[in-house]
Amino acid sequence: MSFRTTRSVRTVCAAAASVVAVAAGVLSATTGAPEAAAAPGGCPDINVIAVPGTWETSDSDPRQGMLSLVTRGLPGNVQTDYVSYAATALPWEGAVYGRSEHEGVTNARGMISAMAARCGNTRFALVGYSQGANVAGDVAAEIGTGIGAIPPDRLIAVGLLSDPRRSPTDALIGPQVPGVGAGGARVGGFGWVSPVVRTFCAAGDLYCSVPTDDLAGRFAGWATELSAPDLLQVPNYVYNFNSILGEALVPGWQSIITAPQDDPSSKQWTRQIQDFLSSGVHQSYPRYVVDSNGTTATTWLHNWLSDLASH
Repeated sequence: MSFRTTRSVRTVCAAAASVVAVAAGVLSATTGAPEAAAAPGGCPDINVIAVPGTWETSDSDPRQGMLSLVTRGLPGNVQTDYVSYAATALPWEGAVYGRSEHEGVTNARGMISAMAARCGNTRFALVGYSQGANVAGDVAAEIGTGIGAIPPDRLIAVGLLSDPRRSPTDALIGPQVPGVGAGGARVGGFGWVSPVVRTFCAAGDLYCSVPTDDLAGRFAGWATELSAPDLLQVPNYVYNFNSILGEALVPGWQSIITAPQDDPSSKQWTRQIQDFLSSGVHQSYPRYVVDSNGTTATTWLHNWLSDLASH
């Protein structure tokens, strides 16, 4: 397996200088495994809606990305459909993050609506990685708060790898990590579907684990979410802006004014981003161990979906 990190590091490093790159996704794992075939009769027992991360739909089959490690080899009564969307982050790529993410939500919502209308007994699962976890989580939150494409009881699983909107109250699989997602938590969480949501965040992954007192990092994530405003997300924008003011403004400002002249806070933050990007932690989920049995995050999700399909 190889990760195409050269392009993502070069592109996101450029964005870090403009303080809007923390919440964007980076290119993930590549493997050519096929998705599971649909169940006989055209109506699967479970329809897995998989949302790839940033750049995973730009120039390749999304089934070769991170989520292929989750969806390949699922039982025959499961149909996996990948969401097609821009999956970009920066203006010169064709769509800013906010517009790309909104397109992903719209397309995922439409796919669920179409399947639900055609197959009244089909249940659904949502999985996403990075920007795709942002999309999948937002769609799940809509369903969980009663404004989604299907009733909450038809959504049986939500798996989020490196969710930029992770909340400390979300059900985390694996070691505890500090902070919040770069884009800030969702107002109201996942509502009625909270019991079926599982999130994964590797220690040091700044997309899903920005320290609460990191003023620059949290503001960058908030600004990225706001890059193409969505009226349905206005409560989240306001909530997270107030959270930044309450949790990060004072310690963040103190850090700025106390930083030494030869190593100002802006230089420290840029170095933090560069160290994070070179670490490869955002691409680590195929080897990130989340339980005492040595199960990795992608394998855990695959096993979970397989178990649900057998019941």
